[in-house]
Amino acid sequence: MGSITDDEVIRKRLLIDGDGAGDDRRINLLLKTFTKWCNSPGTPEENFTQYQRMLGTLAQCEFSLGKTLMVYDMNLREMENYGKIYSDIEKNITLAHEKIAECKKDIQRAKRVRKNRQEYDALAKVIQNHPNRHETLKQLEALDKELQQLSNIKENADAKLELRKKQFHVLLSTIQELQQTLDNDDKLDTDDNNQQSPSESAE
Repeated sequence: MGSITDDEVIRKRLLIDGDGAGDDRRINLLLKTFTKWCNSPGTPEENFTQYQRMLGTLAQCEFSLGKTLMVYDMNLREMENYGKIYSDIEKNITLAHEKIAECKKDIQRAKRVRKNRQEYDALAKVIQNHPNRHETLKQLEALDKELQQLSNIKENADAKLELRKKQFHVLLSTIQELQQTLDNDDKLDTDDNNQQSPSESAE
């Protein structure tokens, strides 16, 4: 192994120190102070003053630990919340697929109706050759109304399908953003684990 540079030492110290609050240095200083306090004779006033300082340092360490635990609990709750959001998105995607399938069925029905209308038009042309022109005109008028209704149905189906496509696009975008957030959280958890590993080796 090569020689360890000052930058590597500083980086390891920062990793061991966690968020940079000086906990590792404070604990080491507390241990050294305690050892010195136990082994060095002094006046009662000096011993009491040193004792109070050690209590203050210990209280700071406990406060930092409590803060870290609160952050950890908050992260757990956030992960649980993300899980619920992901489940809701999955349900919404399933519903969107079902609605898109229904829209496709509506389009197929509209196509069949349009085909029937074309057949009706062909029959109407044949009927026009027959003597009863008045009845033929009535049939043509009815076919025109039906054609208008079918056109309205097709327009509604096309509008509904376009809306579902936009909703599905929004859902996919939300999933991508959530996946990116989860990946970032996983990266942060990996960094935290890497920070804890040097601490264990240092101990």
